[in-house]
Amino acid sequence: MNSLERSIRFIEGKATDRIPFHPILIRFAARHAGVLYRDFCLSPVHKCMANIRCASDYMSDWVNTMSDPWAEAEAFGTLLTYPEDDLPRVERHAIEEISDIESMKVLDPGEHRRMRARIEEIEIYGRETAGRLLVCGWVEGPLAAYCDIRDINMAMTDLYEYPDKVHKALDIITASAIAFITPQVKAGAHCIGIGDSVCSLISPELYREFCFEREKMLVDHIHSLGAYAKIHICGNISAILPDVIRTGTDIIDIDHRTGPVSGVLHLLGSGQLFSGKSDPVTVVQDGSNEIIRRSCRDFYREAGGRAVLSAGCEVTPETPVENLMFFSSMADELVRETGGGSA
Repeated sequence: MNSLERSIRFIEGKATDRIPFHPILIRFAARHAGVLYRDFCLSPVHKCMANIRCASDYMSDWVNTMSDPWAEAEAFGTLLTYPEDDLPRVERHAIEEISDIESMKVLDPGEHRRMRARIEEIEIYGRETAGRLLVCGWVEGPLAAYCDIRDINMAMTDLYEYPDKVHKALDIITASAIAFITPQVKAGAHCIGIGDSVCSLISPELYREFCFEREKMLVDHIHSLGAYAKIHICGNISAILPDVIRTGTDIIDIDHRTGPVSGVLHLLGSGQLFSGKSDPVTVVQDGSNEIIRRSCRDFYREAGGRAVLSAGCEVTPETPVENLMFFSSMADELVRETGGGSA
C-alpha cells in the first residue's frame, strides 16, 4: 500500500504494513534540500520540493505546509521581516492597543499572498505526489493566532483584563480559519492541522472558556468537507487532553512533556489516535539507536497502538541523517513486534 492508503487505514483503525511515519520536518527539510529558509517560507515550489525530497529519503508518509506560524498574522497586519536563512522576525504586531481589535475583519484567503501560497503548495503536492502521500494543510488555532497578532505576553494578560475583547478577536480569527480551511481542502488537502501551540500555557478553565468550542468548530468544519483534522499543542497538555479529545479531532500531537496518555485511552472515539511523542532533542537528535527504539516502543505501547510515529514536535535541523533514518525504520519494527499496524 502507498503512504496515503497506509495513513488513512491506520487512522480508521485498520491493519497496515507499517506504522505511518509523520515527522514534522521544517528547518530540517530546508537544510536537507539546500533551500534557504526565507525561500522555504515564501516560495511554494521550494517548500514542496524540500518536503517531497524528505518524504522520499526518509520514507515519510506525509507532506505538510508548515514553515512558520505567521501566514495569518501577516494577513491581519503583523509586520514581518524574512532573514535570508533564519526564522521570520516580528517588527510590529497587528494589535498594539486593545482597541485595535475593533478594526479586525474576517480574512479572505485570496487577498493575502501567504494564504494564497499555502493553497498553491497543496496544489503542487497534488500534482507531484499523485495521491501517494497524505497531504496536510494547516491553520493557526484561535489562541495561537491571537498571540501572533498581539504579542504573547500581552495576549495572556488580555485573557484576564479584556476577556470580551479577546472573545471578539477569537471569533474573527476562527471565522478566518474556517474561510482558510475550505480552499485548502478543495485544493486537495487530506488533513488539516490546527496549531494552537500556546494552549499548554493556560489553565483548563481558560482553555474551555476561550479555545475548546472554537477548536471544535474548526474540527467540525474540516470533517464536513471530508478531511481529517489534527491538533498540535506544544508542551505539557495533560491537564487539557480530555478536552482536546472532546473536540473530535482525528489526530492529537503529544509533546514529550505530556504525561502518560494511557489514562485517557477510554475517551478516544473511533478513528481518534495520537502522534508522538519522542523528544526531538534528547531522543531524535542526540539519542542512540537504543534510546530512539525505547522511546518509540514505550509510547506505542502507552497509547495502546493508537499512535502515528513522530516526534512530539519539530525535528531539529541539527538532527543527524542516521538518527532520522533509524527513527523512520521503527515504523517497520513496531509492526513486526505487534503483528500488524492496527490502531
